[in-house]
Amino acid sequence: MRPPPTPLKFGYGTNGFTHHRLTDVLAVLADLGYDGVALTLDHNHLDPHADDLPRRVTALAGQLGRHGLDVTVETGAPYFLDPWGKHLPTLMSDGSELRIDLLRRALRIAADLGSPTVHLCSGPAPEGLPEGDVWKRLANGVATVLETAERYGVALAFEPEPHMFVDTVERCLHLARLVDGHELFGITLDIGHAHCVEERPVPDCVRQAAPLLRNVQIEDMRRGVHQHLEFGAGDIDFPPVLAALRELGHRGLVSVEIQCGSLDAPDIARRSIEFLRAAVQTAVAAV
Repeated sequence: MRPPPTPLKFGYGTNGFTHHRLTDVLAVLADLGYDGVALTLDHNHLDPHADDLPRRVTALAGQLGRHGLDVTVETGAPYFLDPWGKHLPTLMSDGSELRIDLLRRALRIAADLGSPTVHLCSGPAPEGLPEGDVWKRLANGVATVLETAERYGVALAFEPEPHMFVDTVERCLHLARLVDGHELFGITLDIGHAHCVEERPVPDCVRQAAPLLRNVQIEDMRRGVHQHLEFGAGDIDFPPVLAALRELGHRGLVSVEIQCGSLDAPDIARRSIEFLRAAVQTAVAAV
């Protein structure tokens, strides 16, 4: 007899709470019954360049423990390193040292907080650079960061994202092959992104990513339009997606990512967890 599917653990991204103090974000999410938080390193909540970073990380670890929240660390703040260039510099850019340094800092923070992963994405390809050279630069940059990942025992969870160089699961799997299938290289699958750009249905994208899946982000979206929406405002059918994640036995967080919702963050977070719980029940009933 097959064991029952693994219960999903839901988190919420701090990039959807930009007007709240981080201590208040954790309290709100715990009160709403979330299992964890997807922590985006940024100037607001936790600056990885802060002079008193060790003290802040120690305090945060204690707060997470008191609230019983898991955590995953994300590095997708679009203007953190360059106030003019979104997601710049990248691992493919001239000046990639800044991105490598950020990722190394993120890995150390993740280890101190107990996060199993650090999320990253490719950003845009440098203009005028042949695609083969772009892949080579990206793979070399990831390989360099993986050396630090080995030191801390934290995995990199690479996210395919619309309008970036790596925008599909297949391209992410290609990158995995370029770094020789390193055991600490994994995938962050954003459900909305998959619906936006992938040709195959989202549950099939879950299964395609399954061997390397470390982290999941979730929100609603419309086909072909990269805009993170509240659940029910797009056209994703969520019960089959959640069923696929349960059948896979995904043990990481499934974190809501609605960056544009900060002005109404507590209400959106409440509606989101209610929607996801109902969608799980629908998925269970359909089995």
